[in-house]
Amino acid sequence: MKQYAIRRVRLGSILLAALVLVLLVQLFGWEDTTSAFARLPEQTLVIDPGHGGEDGGAVSVSGQKESDINLSIALQLDQLMGFYGVHTLLTRETDVSIHDQSATTLREKKVSDIHNRVALIHAVENATLISIHQNSYTSQRYHGAQVFYADETLSLPFARQVQDTFRTALDPENTRAAKPIPSSVYLMNHISCRAILVECGFLSNPEEDRLLQEKVYQRKLAMVMAASYINCGDTQEGESLI
Repeated sequence: MKQYAIRRVRLGSILLAALVLVLLVQLFGWEDTTSAFARLPEQTLVIDPGHGGEDGGAVSVSGQKESDINLSIALQLDQLMGFYGVHTLLTRETDVSIHDQSATTLREKKVSDIHNRVALIHAVENATLISIHQNSYTSQRYHGAQVFYADETLSLPFARQVQDTFRTALDPENTRAAKPIPSSVYLMNHISCRAILVECGFLSNPEEDRLLQEKVYQRKLAMVMAASYINCGDTQEGESLI
């Protein structure tokens, strides 16, 4: 009985989030979404929770691993997209690294893991990638989401959409603009599909660290990404539906 109640609560949360997602789309005046919804089943959204396994990524000021937060947000995004019939693929669904068994050292595992993610993404037709990460800095004063994009023609409109929606829906004081990904980020520089990397917030900021660990806030982050994806539809040529 207890497990049944838990499942009902989870289902209710997903349905509520889906309803809010629709309202979010309407609120921002994204009126030309009918054709986008019709084309969504033809696309695949690859959701990449950064890090995993022995590679925990950054560690928050409260000791939380980045990889766990990335995964939690990714799973919520996957649930929302499933509600709308969007094809999704998670690069990982648990706290694991997807390295080859032949990799033994941590460095070898990291290299193998990132190469396998690239291969996985390349194998998906009509893919859009959202790679989910968390930021960190030596100073605790920085906060706010930051979106990075790969190929400018394919990805900049989508990146701008997500960045602008973060500001409008969650953080009006966030004045950041979508930025090109640094050349040092292997994954984003070795794929050819539309792709963004989302740094959802700063684990080095105590207040944002607390928010990023809250399921409700994680769901809000997922809804921003989901609504932006729905609005952009299959804009593989770089055009926006707004």
